[in-house]
Amino acid sequence: MADVLDEKKRSDTQGSDEPASKEVGTDVAVGADEVAAIPKGTIDPVYEAKARVLNHAIQEIGMGWYQWQLFIVVGFGWANDNMWPIVTSLILTPITNEFNPNQPPLLSLAQNIGLLAGAIFWGFGCDVFGRRWAFNLTLGVTAVWGMIAASSPNFAAIGIFAAFWSFGVGGNLPVDSAVFLEFLPGSHQFLLTVLSIDWAIAQVIATLVAWPLLGDLTCSETQATCTRGENMGWRYFVIVMGGISLIEFLVRFLCFTVFESPKYHMGKGNDEKAVEIVHEVARRNGKTSPLTIEDLRACEGIAGGEHQQTDAGAAIKRKLQKLNLTHVRALFATKKLAFSTSMTMAVWALIGLAFPLYNSFLPYIQATRGASFGTGSTYITYRNTLIIAVLGVPGALLGGALVEIPSFGRKGALSIATILTGVFLYASTTATTSNALLGWDCAYNFCSNIMYAVLYAYTPEIFPTKDRGTGNALTATANRVFGVMAPIIAMFADLQTSAPVYTSGALFIVAGLIVVALPFEPQGKASL
Repeated sequence: MADVLDEKKRSDTQGSDEPASKEVGTDVAVGADEVAAIPKGTIDPVYEAKARVLNHAIQEIGMGWYQWQLFIVVGFGWANDNMWPIVTSLILTPITNEFNPNQPPLLSLAQNIGLLAGAIFWGFGCDVFGRRWAFNLTLGVTAVWGMIAASSPNFAAIGIFAAFWSFGVGGNLPVDSAVFLEFLPGSHQFLLTVLSIDWAIAQVIATLVAWPLLGDLTCSETQATCTRGENMGWRYFVIVMGGISLIEFLVRFLCFTVFESPKYHMGKGNDEKAVEIVHEVARRNGKTSPLTIEDLRACEGIAGGEHQQTDAGAAIKRKLQKLNLTHVRALFATKKLAFSTSMTMAVWALIGLAFPLYNSFLPYIQATRGASFGTGSTYITYRNTLIIAVLGVPGALLGGALVEIPSFGRKGALSIATILTGVFLYASTTATTSNALLGWDCAYNFCSNIMYAVLYAYTPEIFPTKDRGTGNALTATANRVFGVMAPIIAMFADLQTSAPVYTSGALFIVAGLIVVALPFEPQGKASL
């Protein structure tokens, strides 16, 4: 937004002999100048100009009551994005005990395929049928299929239901981040990073509920046989988790009015509705907006008489612009930028493989290793999992403080946290008691939450604004694709040995070393 404000200042100081675009209003001048900076033919120029005008209008309204309410309900999506993968990992042990599958990691594979499919469908779909419906339905789909999963008669059924609920979960971050950012003034975009605290809290809630249900109402690891009646805890657990998601869905749908994004309406050619929503947001914030329909209509003349494309195909095309080769090439335009982009993708890919490879099977490892220590009861397993989860909350908060330490910055915090995450995984293989294993796993989760908090802040900062969507998409894709590979690798490894731990630890350490070589340190510098 800084360049937009600079354009406004320049337009205010120019004389009356300036181009005619100035006469239609500062907002339109800003939009026109911004479009001129984009290579001709890259995207629909009229859409781009109007988007800049709307961005400027939201910035003038500022942060207010509507955005703070939105911040809370968007947090539901962030929480679900972590809570349901945690659910899958927590129920893996009792499901394995009850159904005795040949390949337990297939459950995690089904989940990751659902997450990938959901991210693609909801991410592109929200540009066709709107953000508002996607924003609500992602939670609704998750809740319904999560509760239905409790009726699973066999391992194949729970795998299918896990893919279905993950299909809803996969859309949370793409859709929720779009909804939040399109109503968020540029001065408060740091709140997108603050939302990561919901991840850690969700893990605590899931494990807190799991402790009594899975600890007391499931088969012990030492039992020879496990019947459905003795193992009902995991079914009650997914019902409760589905119920939590259902309550969040109802709060969003019934208790909070989520306006459709002004940019969505504008992209469909409904400029009047876009202006109406901007004014309604301003009213809820106790302010007024100078935006008029004429400001948007004036943009129609900046592209030599071109008209805005408003059909569904054009909406999809605009979404695909984020991944077109023009923007990709811009991220590899120089050797230094190409190296930075490639290495950042590599860090995301390695972490995307390492984190689920260990974390998805952590309760299973806790139970099987605990059994060898003579403390393999399900109660102790989930008690320990809760303790591990609680340590993630201060880790996420500490990450936000470390990045501001002079001469340490984002790179220092990210590199050390990532390497320590791998080191503590290796250390866990030396544990000779259940308590020792718990201690090492607590240290692992603490450091991994620091790592994620810093990674989510660092990544968008190192990409130029006009190519940031593409950069984020590339890193997210690398992360999801390698996440799908994790359970496949686990199927060829023995989860009752330290093989997954060694592999995951090595990947974290390599990722941490790559961070050291990254050429850009954004601490104390404005993003381009």
